[in-house]
Amino acid sequence: MSVDVFLLIAAGALAGGFANGLAGFGTGLFALGWWLAAMPPIDAVVTVVIMSLIGGLQGLYAVRNAIEFRGQVRFLVPASIGIVIGYLCLELINIILLKLLVAGLLFLFGGFFAFRKKLTNLKKRYLAVGVLVGFIGGLSGMMTGMSGVILTMCCSLYAWTKAQRRALVQPFNMIVLGTVLLLMGLRGLLGPHIWLTVAIAFPFSIIGTHSGIFAFRRLSDHPFQRLLIWLIFLAGLVLAGRERSARLAVWCQCSVKLLAARWGCRFRVSVW
Repeated sequence: MSVDVFLLIAAGALAGGFANGLAGFGTGLFALGWWLAAMPPIDAVVTVVIMSLIGGLQGLYAVRNAIEFRGQVRFLVPASIGIVIGYLCLELINIILLKLLVAGLLFLFGGFFAFRKKLTNLKKRYLAVGVLVGFIGGLSGMMTGMSGVILTMCCSLYAWTKAQRRALVQPFNMIVLGTVLLLMGLRGLLGPHIWLTVAIAFPFSIIGTHSGIFAFRRLSDHPFQRLLIWLIFLAGLVLAGRERSARLAVWCQCSVKLLAARWGCRFRVSVW
């Protein structure tokens, strides 16, 4: 393994770990940009799922006294349906389109609320919203490794404490991504090279997660709600920008191959 690959894995683990420790989500959003430059896409997604679970254990312990498992049911039941559908349709659904739809939703939501002086503070819980959010979280978790962003968006609208928000998102992420990891194992995606990557990322993820938890504990409820909304807005920008870059890279690769075939030349092209 080259020094460049090692540094990319370490940087992604730090960034993803800090986001997870601070907000309870975001490992994939803030780590994938680094890891896609160091490994194939499927390996990067599998690594995200594993590191999200590792970081999530630390975050789960930080809010252990605020967890209400009864409140998880309305999200987890539809999430399980989303996971199964995502697993069965893994090769049929356009993952790039799914990511762009999620990115657009995050961007519009975050952009609308981030610049408002007064934030929305809902109190009533709507069952239909919980079912939809849970289903999308399960589907997105299976397809992209990002299970918590939509639930975090929903939680940011309620007049809850930071511990209540975190205590809802973190267990949901752990259960959904744990199931996703099991299904990935059944598909034979957990090869020895994945565990080597995890071993390299692990200490940096721990450092990042602890730093994020430290920042989480120092924030009061209202600044934390505002921070969540800004993170959602930023996540939309990061996700959309990364997918547009990936599409551009694929287009460039295809163009070069077509030119090479036309002119009878052979080029060796490498695209992350």
